[in-house]
This record gives sequence, C-alpha cells and structure tokens, in this order.
Amino acid sequence: MTPPSPTPDAARPATDGLNPLLHEPNRLGILTSLLSHRDGLSFTELKELLSLTDGNLSRHLSTLQENGLVEIRKTMNGRRPLTTVRLTPAGRRRFLDYLELLEGIVAGALAVADAPPEASPGIGLNPA
Repeated sequence: MTPPSPTPDAARPATDGLNPLLHEPNRLGILTSLLSHRDGLSFTELKELLSLTDGNLSRHLSTLQENGLVEIRKTMNGRRPLTTVRLTPAGRRRFLDYLELLEGIVAGALAVADAPPEASPGIGLNPA
C-alpha cells in the first residue's frame, strides 16, 4: 500500500519567502558588498570584488536599480568617468529584512539538525 502523498500545505519548503531578485548569487554579492560601504562602491571596485564581467555586473545593477534597491551615479573624476553604486535607504531596509528572513531559515535548519532524531521530521518539509 502506498502512503498518501503530502498535501501542498504540509509539504511547503522551509525556504518559502526566498526572493529571486535578492537571492540570485551575484545580486546577493552586490547587495552584501554595498551594505558594508554606505558611501557606495565604484563599478570597477564591484567588478573586481565579485569577479564579474562589465556586462554581467551592468545587467545585475540595472535589475537592482529598476527595483529601487540601488542608485547609480555617473560623474567625472578629472577626465575619467566614474560610476558609483550605493544602496538606497529603501534598498538597505529591504535587504536587512531579507537577511533576517535568511537568519530565520538557518536557525530553523540548525534547530532541526540539533533535535533528537525522533523529534526531527527532516529539513525542508513539514510532515503530512
């Protein structure tokens, strides 16, 4: 006899709430880097820090800018153009809230990992 399959609500992953806009690895790296540099970073600094190509970084920055997470300023440094990127106040708050969500997911996974085997239904799924 086959056991009944879990209902959709019972099989919800513990990762509900992950936001692909923020969680994509390169964008997560950009946001994390900018969080610790309140005055922003230059395009070149971000590119080198994250080992991204100009095109790849540009596309990710455009996506973040379109969603109000970063602001991009283009100025001149002498005769050379300088592009500086920084988190917007709303982007900073949104990213900090997202980090809290991630901390909760990690804390839940650690709690399950530290629980006795009979008390642990498994990581990622709630039992039916």
